[in-house]
Amino acid sequence: MTTLIIARHGNTFNPEDTPTRIGKHTDLPLVEKGEAQGRALGRYLRDHNLLPDVAYSSTLQRTRKMAVLALKEASISLPVYALDIFDEIDYGPDENKCEKDVIARIGKEAITLWNEKAIVPDGWQVDPHKIIMDWQRFAHQITKTNDTITNQIMDIAETVLVVTSNGVARFAPHITEDFDTFLQKFSIKLKPGALGILRFSDQSWHVEDWNIVPVLN
Repeated sequence: MTTLIIARHGNTFNPEDTPTRIGKHTDLPLVEKGEAQGRALGRYLRDHNLLPDVAYSSTLQRTRKMAVLALKEASISLPVYALDIFDEIDYGPDENKCEKDVIARIGKEAITLWNEKAIVPDGWQVDPHKIIMDWQRFAHQITKTNDTITNQIMDIAETVLVVTSNGVARFAPHITEDFDTFLQKFSIKLKPGALGILRFSDQSWHVEDWNIVPVLN
């Protein structure tokens, strides 16, 4: 059975900062709380027997650092493979804008549809179909391997960690091929530092849990 752990990076703003929508073109580091959230993720993985066999992140430093901190806290020595398919989305004209300004441009209903159903607001440079296809190809890749001795496709039983951003993570449950059921059970948005757990068994994916927030020390 393959287990896919999808985590959102931790905080990139301090309490005194004004948060903005940071997309793929803004490479902010984690702040102190964000680093604490990375370590909390590692403890959660260790304490719940979810130690990764392989780890991925986006190419953005906030996700790479989150993954590195989590692995170190869990006492796991693994490289973190950075893939641009996990880079945050492009918020277009709303990049680096505060939420008040974003709402003034697109309206509250557009934000609600994005948060509840992953419907992309007007002006954001996002191709949901491509993101979904990227997740589906990745999900297939981590469940199968080619045995070079028998030349047969073999199933893999691994635990895979992906640290990404909220705009991309919300499309991952499409690998279950039943996104509507997912929406009925879970809130689509991952909080900063939160994770979701998906399992592949009986030739299909299912979401075991979503938006789990590890406890900070």
